[in-house]
Amino acid sequence: MPQLIKKIKSKSRKILKAILPFSLKNNIQTPLVGEVDLGDLRRLQPIDPDFGHSRGKIVIDRYYIEQFLAAHAKDIQGRVLELGDNSYTIKFGGKRVTHSDVLHYTSGNPMATIVGDLTKADNIDSNTFDCIILTQTLQMIYDFRAAIRHIHRILKPDGVLLVTSHGTSKLCRILGEDQWGEYWRFTGQSSQIMFEEFFKSGNVKVSSYGNVLSAISFLEGLTASELTRQELDYHDRKYEVLIGVRAIKGG
Repeated sequence: MPQLIKKIKSKSRKILKAILPFSLKNNIQTPLVGEVDLGDLRRLQPIDPDFGHSRGKIVIDRYYIEQFLAAHAKDIQGRVLELGDNSYTIKFGGKRVTHSDVLHYTSGNPMATIVGDLTKADNIDSNTFDCIILTQTLQMIYDFRAAIRHIHRILKPDGVLLVTSHGTSKLCRILGEDQWGEYWRFTGQSSQIMFEEFFKSGNVKVSSYGNVLSAISFLEGLTASELTRQELDYHDRKYEVLIGVRAIKGG
């Protein structure tokens, strides 16, 4: 009889979660130990080890990256530098961009207009760019402080840096398996302090994105299309999937 009651309670919770509005779902009683149904999550390998790229159009971290860049699209103007390619420059800058540059660490990228290492970027003139877009790159740079120092130097006065980095995430680059390494995970708090070392404190704004559901989903390789908009946009600062930083170089 106790087992039957547990099953009835478990099924009742599932039905309620399916029919209740999002705002009320968290009010459902937390399952007791032994009542949690892990379902497809009871596995030792993720559903998609490639962040969900094989499952849908947009993966969860990219959803948050685009949300961050859309919020600061007006900053993407004038002469803009982006790393790897200029897809975000075009998508969010549009006609406001007068000159688009692409930086790549090594030669061989046909889109690159500048080849160089951000930690040793003496080949790039100071006060050059109105905006720099640096997405999902900072955690791959071991000497990130040297990179930020050069970024600050090559920005024009009043120029804007838009940078994103992973909070909760699997490692995507491992030395030996990949020519790049991945060295850091930042938090909103560490990002605020770190960028204030180079940009004035009043010129740094940090945003974080994510919650426990989107963090678990991202680790499993689910896509943004497999969660609702409300589930994706719910913000819990204790579960940071993505960190976004907008930093202005003082005039």
